[in-house]
Amino acid sequence: MSESAQRAVPYYCPFCASEDLWPAGETHGQWECRSCARAFALRFVGLSAEGAR
Repeated sequence: MSESAQRAVPYYCPFCASEDLWPAGETHGQWECRSCARAFALRFVGLSAEGAR
């Protein structure tokens, strides 16, 4: 899998719903919202058993 295929890109801030998001931190999956000044991380956990059916 390529590097770009592994990235989860949020479209909205989970706190204020703004679209003003920028990559943050050294680790991939970390984002900052410049509207509400919060930082958060996304991580793929896996597929649920329900999704496999």
